[in-house]
Amino acid sequence: MNEKAKAKLIIRTLNKIYPKAPVPLNHKNTFTLLVSVLLSAQCTDVNVNNVTKNIYPNYYKPEHFVKLGRRKIEKLIKKIGIFRIKAKSIYFMSKHLLEEHRGKVPKTYEELEKLPGVGHKTASVVMSQGFGYPAFAVDTHVHRLAQRWGLTSGKNVIQTELDLKRIFPKKTWSKLHLQMIFYGREYCKARECYGLTCKICTTCYPKRKKPVTTLKA
Repeated sequence: MNEKAKAKLIIRTLNKIYPKAPVPLNHKNTFTLLVSVLLSAQCTDVNVNNVTKNIYPNYYKPEHFVKLGRRKIEKLIKKIGIFRIKAKSIYFMSKHLLEEHRGKVPKTYEELEKLPGVGHKTASVVMSQGFGYPAFAVDTHVHRLAQRWGLTSGKNVIQTELDLKRIFPKKTWSKLHLQMIFYGREYCKARECYGLTCKICTTCYPKRKKPVTTLKA
């Protein structure tokens, strides 16, 4: 099956399973979305949402977190992994937003990636889910599935992103990114499918017998 045929199959299958792809991280505004994406590193969306539901009603602007300070932010997010590092990033990111952007989240990749703790994937999520800009954020699920489906060599997430953007129409990127995450969590799991059992894997590669070894993001 060639790339074009795979792309059509994947889009058709995922649209049938996930006709709607809601943003999994609860947030109050673009700033709190940015904070939630930072918190989600090495942590489940469910855990992030459980923690932030008690934070965002009272703290939802950069000035709120600067006023709180690092130690109080740590206490608020202590149930999340590597909370001290994340608290530091949130504090200095909030401070940077106030000093350089009047408290507003910037709308470009270049400016977002200058923020403390913000990498390309985080910037892509904010551009897509916060500002509605077509983006294909690549997390561990997307990276794994792209390799199993033969869409990328999987050398790194940058290459995976470029390959996916080349293969799929731009208008599908933002929704497809979320659909692939949901599918990776539910059907093409890291420790269950191995490229051998889910519907997309078996349809794309009906003769595949050996588990697919994927490179980590």
